[in-house]
Amino acid sequence: MNEIEVRNLTKKFNGFTAVDHISFDVKKGAIFGLLGPNGAGKSTTMRMLCTLTKPTEGSAKVAGYDIVSEDAKVRDHIGLVAEKLIMYNELTAWENLKLYGKLYNLPDDKLEKRVDKLLKYVRMEKWKNARVGTFSTGMKQKINVIRAMIHEPEILFLDEPTLGLDPQSTVEIRELIRRINLELGTTMILTTHIMVEADMLCNRIGIIDKGRIVALDTSPNLKKLVSGGVQTMEFEIPNLSSEMLSEIKGMSSVVSVVQEKDTHLKVRTRGENTFDALLEVIRKHGGKIRTVRNLEPTLEDVFIHLTGREMREETASKNSAGRRHRRFMSGRVR
Repeated sequence: MNEIEVRNLTKKFNGFTAVDHISFDVKKGAIFGLLGPNGAGKSTTMRMLCTLTKPTEGSAKVAGYDIVSEDAKVRDHIGLVAEKLIMYNELTAWENLKLYGKLYNLPDDKLEKRVDKLLKYVRMEKWKNARVGTFSTGMKQKINVIRAMIHEPEILFLDEPTLGLDPQSTVEIRELIRRINLELGTTMILTTHIMVEADMLCNRIGIIDKGRIVALDTSPNLKKLVSGGVQTMEFEIPNLSSEMLSEIKGMSSVVSVVQEKDTHLKVRTRGENTFDALLEVIRKHGGKIRTVRNLEPTLEDVFIHLTGREMREETASKNSAGRRHRRFMSGRVR
């Protein structure tokens, strides 16, 4: 079952096409990664799906509701973790969360229980009465994430949730995202510039460039775009012999062999069972393998292969993130 369906979604600004007829689906309970250089159209796509701006052409359904004709119902079912932290430093964690819960018209008794439950979920209950302005950036981001969950949304949109965090806080936020997804079954769309993060968290990934989806698949399948189905392995064999090397080069599944130093081989192969066949040849010649490494392409290799190294400027200012989010929240007040 698809939680999000996007069909030929397009957004133009004064003749400039920011998003150009993109289509993709996100299954219920999945984490979908939306990657791209600055200015590629990620933020504009997110704004359309969150009902912050209307598409010029095309359509999309989020939680089964049309983002244009049923925008209020869409907002009932989604939470937005904006890149810019939207909180009030002079208020406590508990007061910030209660304030946002009020915007969703949650009754006081339900809201207070919900706030306490969420604070416990991120192990922040002992700081519930502390002012947010005294928190570290990582602590603030935890509050920012659960703020978006105050009304128990089915879908979370996360716009670069680990941007600017220290390594420890980055790990904690990634673990929180994974927990929310696995334990609560929350569907997510994640934008990030950190390829390792997308590789770790996302079930499927869409790479967008110049407003168009240039690749859409799982991470392992995207990596095949770079490798062409060829696998590269590096062997360290102290007693490497010329006979062993000759037989490895002659294997039908071996694409190329590069000898690095006297004891290192870099072997490029094609086929699923090639590794076992290589081991047989090495053992046949009395080879003793000290180390083996799989040199699989990274998601960053795929990204650069598809989009190039140029980092273009965003078409919309990042400083507008706060204003966009306030418009999103204001749509909840009835």
